[in-house]
Amino acid sequence: MSSYRIQGATGDWEVVIGLEIHAQVTSNAKLFSGASTEFGAEPNAQVSLVDAAMPGMLPTINEECVRQAVRTGLAIGAQINKYSVFDRKNYFYADLPQGYQISQFKLPIVGHGVVHLDLDGGRTKDVGVERIHLEQDAGKSMHDQHPQYTYVDLNRTGVALMEIVSDPDMRSPEEAAAYVTKIRSIVRYIGSCDGNMEQGSMRADVNVSVRKEGDPLGTRTELKNLNSIRFVRQAIEIEAQRQVDIIEDGGTIDQETRLFDPVKGETRSMRSKEDAMDYRYFPDPDLLPLEFDDAFIEAARATLPELPDAKKARFMDELGLNAYNAGVLVAEQEQSAFFESLLDALSKSTGKDAKATAVKASNWVTGDLFGALNKANKTIAESPVTAEQGAELLALIEDGTISGRIAKDVFEVMFETGKGAGVIVEEKGLKQVSDTGEIEKIIDEVIAANQGQLEQYRSGKTKLIGFFVGQVMKQTGGKANPGVVNQLLKPKLDG
Repeated sequence: MSSYRIQGATGDWEVVIGLEIHAQVTSNAKLFSGASTEFGAEPNAQVSLVDAAMPGMLPTINEECVRQAVRTGLAIGAQINKYSVFDRKNYFYADLPQGYQISQFKLPIVGHGVVHLDLDGGRTKDVGVERIHLEQDAGKSMHDQHPQYTYVDLNRTGVALMEIVSDPDMRSPEEAAAYVTKIRSIVRYIGSCDGNMEQGSMRADVNVSVRKEGDPLGTRTELKNLNSIRFVRQAIEIEAQRQVDIIEDGGTIDQETRLFDPVKGETRSMRSKEDAMDYRYFPDPDLLPLEFDDAFIEAARATLPELPDAKKARFMDELGLNAYNAGVLVAEQEQSAFFESLLDALSKSTGKDAKATAVKASNWVTGDLFGALNKANKTIAESPVTAEQGAELLALIEDGTISGRIAKDVFEVMFETGKGAGVIVEEKGLKQVSDTGEIEKIIDEVIAANQGQLEQYRSGKTKLIGFFVGQVMKQTGGKANPGVVNQLLKPKLDG
């Protein structure tokens, strides 16, 4: 259980959270027309007669959108409904030409599933997914084009969305953020949505209510169109505190839709929250019920890649990675693909199997590489160091050509220049010194120069061996092979 609580004058309050994620389906055409879905076109350049709701125009369902919704349901282990119905959801907005949205209500394409979350401190949690249904997107009202008028861009009208509706199972902003992150990871792995929240192809509506632990559910509000995981966290914290303050002041919570303002750090009312009856749902008379068979489902299942949870388990079981490293690596498909390419190249370079080098490789990727990428504000796809170059660097450590400390300096140059590790080591003369005669000579010089420390060592302060190792490494500019240094040094110190 989450220990997250809102502190109020009357004690602690529990927050109850459910999410509706709107994920734009990966498809070249819209849900019911052949108009393009490409991002960034001029306003109203991608609007068919069907999208504009011209009289006599009839919708025709896009099979690829259906297939992608089924694949998404399979990826979360959900029930796939071979019979589903499209409904008209009636409401009037300037950016909704039909005066209704074609959606699904009582009979969605995907039923109940479960998403597994990995949380801080090694905690895990399963969050139920109530349903996934297909629906068409509305257009976009543009309020900043004219001081007196609102303009409308209908390019987005009719674009296929999967609405992924969770159960109210989350109890903290952390859990909600982890849920959005996991859904985003899954749809990106399978390619059913690009997960680009900045461009609006994935966004979240968050339902928030508060209660004393054990009490019935409180009245919820809906926070609309949150387009970053950070905003999901912040909006929940602010809205939950607002509700607690109102209730403790003797007020009541209105069921309504609210907007989150990240600049002011507040939520504000948008409109009263409609219930399903207010939308006057009824089956769309222009669309037959959607039916498909087991063969269609199995064909969709056959296209699924190894999913994040399965990949994480494999990295831990077969490669010996710890839960943290495995979780970080599988969070994005590009990251896990980079790591696996790195392991393949490293195995070829060293002749060792992947398991022998996997832990060191994962530490390097999650530590040095990701640290440098974060600092440079780059993604793994933008990394100046390729998987093959990373493998070359790690192979040089593995065969003793360079030390781990020197490798960090080499990596910095690799990241800045894009040069290979071998080239940098040659150019800068950084090869590790493993010549026992040369190292032994330096050890003798260090011992002779530090007789006081030698006496302390021999009187029982054996931890001073670290001092002598450090002095030898300093004399060699960090190039001495640490293993050889330790092997030669201890007998001399012991006398």
